[in-house]
Amino acid sequence: MRNFIAPVLLVLAAAPLAACGGDGDDSLGDRAEEQADAQADAMRANGMSEAAADAVEDQGDAREEAIDDSDVDVDELTPDQQNAMVNGSMTPAQ
Repeated sequence: MRNFIAPVLLVLAAAPLAACGGDGDDSLGDRAEEQADAQADAMRANGMSEAAADAVEDQGDAREEAIDDSDVDVDELTPDQQNAMVNGSMTPAQ
């Protein structure tokens, strides 16, 4: 029984820490990356160069990182501001 309690207590103690710092920025960053990936796939499907599609994917990855690193509180942003961040027309610092 004792061997069972220690891991359970460890999980319960760590659970609140897992929720810290998210503020929805991870999902917003994921949206930016997914949008860029979809755009790059469409570019490839339309015969555009692989280099151009790769550049769009790289921009999406950079945007995702910037949003995540900013720890922006998504709940404090309007839907238009969220969309602007995903589209890259608004940086997390603005």
